[in-house]
Amino acid sequence: MRRILIVTCLMLAICTIGKTQTWQKNNSGIKTIINKTAIEIQFYTATTVRIIKSPEGTALDKKSLSVIKSPEKINLDIKQQAALVVLQSESLTVKLNLNSGMLSFYTKAGTALLNEKENSTLFIPFNDAGINTYNIEQAYILDKEEAIYGLGQQQQGKMVQRNLTLNMVQNNTHDYVPFFQSVKGYGLFWDNYSPTIFTDNTESTSFRSEVGDCIDYYFMYGGSADGVIAKMRDLTGQAPMLPLWTFGYFQSKERYKSQDETIDVIKKYRELKVPLDGVIQDWQYWGNNYLWNAMEFLNVDFPNPQKFVDDVHKLNAHLTISIWNSFGPKTKQYRELDSIDALMNFTTWPQSGSEKWPPLRDYPSGVRVYDPYNPAARDIFWKYLNKGLFSLGMDGWWLDSSEPDHLDFKPSDMDNKTFLGSFRKVRNAFPLMTVGGVYDHQRSVSDSKRVFILTRSAFAGQQRYGAHTWSGDVNSSWIALRNQISAGLNFSLTGIPYWNSDIGGFFLWNFKKKLEDPEYRELYVRWLEFGAFCPMMRSHGEGAPREIYQFGQKGTKYYDAIEKYINLRYRLLPYIYSTSWDVTANQSSMMRALVMDFASDKNALDINDQFMLGKSMMVSPVTNAMYIKPVITGRDTLLVEDFSSIKIKETYLPAGSNWYDFWTGEKLNGGKKVKRETPLDIIPLYIKAGSILPIGPAVQYAEEKKWDHLEIRIYPGANGKFVLYEDENDNYNYEKGVYATITFDWDDKKKSLTISDRTGNFPGILLSRNFNIVTVSNNKAVGENTAVTADKVVTYTGKKIIVKF
Repeated sequence: MRRILIVTCLMLAICTIGKTQTWQKNNSGIKTIINKTAIEIQFYTATTVRIIKSPEGTALDKKSLSVIKSPEKINLDIKQQAALVVLQSESLTVKLNLNSGMLSFYTKAGTALLNEKENSTLFIPFNDAGINTYNIEQAYILDKEEAIYGLGQQQQGKMVQRNLTLNMVQNNTHDYVPFFQSVKGYGLFWDNYSPTIFTDNTESTSFRSEVGDCIDYYFMYGGSADGVIAKMRDLTGQAPMLPLWTFGYFQSKERYKSQDETIDVIKKYRELKVPLDGVIQDWQYWGNNYLWNAMEFLNVDFPNPQKFVDDVHKLNAHLTISIWNSFGPKTKQYRELDSIDALMNFTTWPQSGSEKWPPLRDYPSGVRVYDPYNPAARDIFWKYLNKGLFSLGMDGWWLDSSEPDHLDFKPSDMDNKTFLGSFRKVRNAFPLMTVGGVYDHQRSVSDSKRVFILTRSAFAGQQRYGAHTWSGDVNSSWIALRNQISAGLNFSLTGIPYWNSDIGGFFLWNFKKKLEDPEYRELYVRWLEFGAFCPMMRSHGEGAPREIYQFGQKGTKYYDAIEKYINLRYRLLPYIYSTSWDVTANQSSMMRALVMDFASDKNALDINDQFMLGKSMMVSPVTNAMYIKPVITGRDTLLVEDFSSIKIKETYLPAGSNWYDFWTGEKLNGGKKVKRETPLDIIPLYIKAGSILPIGPAVQYAEEKKWDHLEIRIYPGANGKFVLYEDENDNYNYEKGVYATITFDWDDKKKSLTISDRTGNFPGILLSRNFNIVTVSNNKAVGENTAVTADKVVTYTGKKIIVKF
């Protein structure tokens, strides 16, 4: 020990300012004390730096729940210039003012990125359930017109996150991640888990958290939105591959009440020849509320659980099942968790032991939320999940109420003790801990089935746990539909790539006639059209069933529109699955705000109703009613269908590229708004010039057919590249290199397509296949058309081919 201490001391360089001020240099940065505040600057990489501040004399022993990276050894130049200490890596410069303690961040070339606001570091003594700690705050100065994004999922419809205040406490429809990124190419992660207020106004941009022994944040420079996300994932974990089937279509409702009902839904889809891969069994398969989340089929209407799961699989579908983060008082889990003091005491859902609505509070359910911060509690959670459900062959988890539900709030509720301190101290990290517990345990027992967790809340780092976050129990309305777009985009910009919403909205409160309301039928179709281009396509809600056959039959407007987009989703699977590989291998994002690809186009920065699916396809959902009109009958005004004229939506096509209308093949110039007719079965879709789009076969489920006759659509006008990714679809062998890629390169000047040598291998790989190649033009190779005449048909055996046009 003494030898280690001597070596450590020799590594320190101590510099003096005047007679009293000193700073110490170490391998990753410096430490100093300024105005009774200890400041440590740690370079984790050449582009990411951690800032830690604490009151002088505070003993720190913080282990991040989100950050899993350790500092790398990097070349760092540290020198003093008058009252500044300047730390410079090969990419980033940090300056510390030794008089005020203010930090500033620059590119190595000297371009200013971000400044702390002078004298804005605050530590206010606070008693947290008997522990002396602090309220903490740090403010920053942004450029006046600087666009920032992220901060999780909010339902206010804003794309740019300026001029607002957010009370960051996880809830049903708002998922908070204290991370933002700037159009200037940097990001900032505030590593705190307590209730936090984010404020941006004309004075400053700040985080203020209720509990913190220190201020702890990470500044990262990526140069672009993709670059920043890559830095964030480098810190907090990479996103694993999800199974291919999860990119197909999911049908659900609140709730299927028997195993026969659930099976009949799948059978009906197969009978109608409408594609389906996932069905979700929602709550109360366990029985009454006193048995809440028992993780067993105790409901008499689910008499044979193993047969239930097997029947789903025989129909070539997959079963995802609802599990919660709370337990009823008569469950085995409750008793075992209670014995280790791993249940919290505050009101959660359900509030009553009775299933009647509204809840009968005279009969309290006794349901309590468990402590996922406790590793022993996570072990207990998995023990029963594994024995009761995973052992049956369950395919995925619907981990509900992962924020968790906190009803009848009292300030004292936050004094609940968790394994890591007060609930207040770690409140916002609840979803990270519970989702991580399920992921880690499933990975420990099986590599043959990829973890798939559909969950309602998220925190920084959750992308590493195979999680797909949905936007909560949102209302059914046109405003809610529009708000989902910016909600999902800002969520993705925090580095968490998989997001979706309840197609049609969860609550049907606005539509008393439910599915008989023509406005709701139109809303549902438009929401489903949007959902077809989200990372997950899933229909769900209460109040009325949402299966396709509830909206008519083949040959009717609503049915045909729904069927069209489900089929289109499946034809796009080669593109979507390859994009998911880009997420895993190259830190990309599937659902992309326009700032990600068009940051230099100021007109694109604050658009909240358009996005890119991958890097080729522009999606412009319809978010207002077009085909209803009011009719006065006596004293009542009724809404009725009105398809007498076709309506129009305007879409902005970003500058710097030409575009193709997906439905017609018409070529359009970028940098302007275009109008497009939008009948019920059309939303504006545009493909970026230079794109190479693989189109798959028409199928009933994701793995029904091999991709041995893919259509390769080329959109001329620029050079382009696409990497087709394939593997075994549902295991972790890809982590060992068991997968294959084929790179397509389009040379626009030479009008030639180079198909590279295939890289890699996996069991079941296609040794020979045909590519049906077509260059898109007006009314050629458009839409979901399955009868396209190829310009060239090539047989590919894994060796390089050059195709000239």
